[in-house]
Amino acid sequence: MEIKYRLLTETDVDRFIEMRIGQLREEGATEDIDLRPALRDYYERHLADDTFVSWLAFDGDRLIGTSGMSIVEKPPYFSCPSGRIGLLSSMFTDKDYRRRGIARELLSRVVNEAKERGCGCVQITASDMGVLLYTDFGFRKNGNFMQYTF
Repeated sequence: MEIKYRLLTETDVDRFIEMRIGQLREEGATEDIDLRPALRDYYERHLADDTFVSWLAFDGDRLIGTSGMSIVEKPPYFSCPSGRIGLLSSMFTDKDYRRRGIARELLSRVVNEAKERGCGCVQITASDMGVLLYTDFGFRKNGNFMQYTF
């Protein structure tokens, strides 16, 4: 097995959306609407204006892992004087590929994107399954979310 990593492009959006919906289902979300149109609109708009970035993991042609980060700007504050924050989402690995370092590699790549794009920190509201990954990486609890500060 040789895992390949690359950035999300518009041609990947439909597959990315299906994995995101699978993630939401696994996390226990109630699927009472078709979320695909709203997700497609979001990803297409924010890929175009460079305020969303995602690294993907593939085993051959099979999408096996995703990461996602929205770049938002808030008024600057002491621990983030740029006001630019990376908000993580869509951190997910196919259950057949877990515990192989894929999520950590995706997280490392997307956090590096945040740093390169001038973000002062990265935040996530972590699922129970993800807390250990983020803690081991260096994220710290900050109220209701976890934060990684550069």
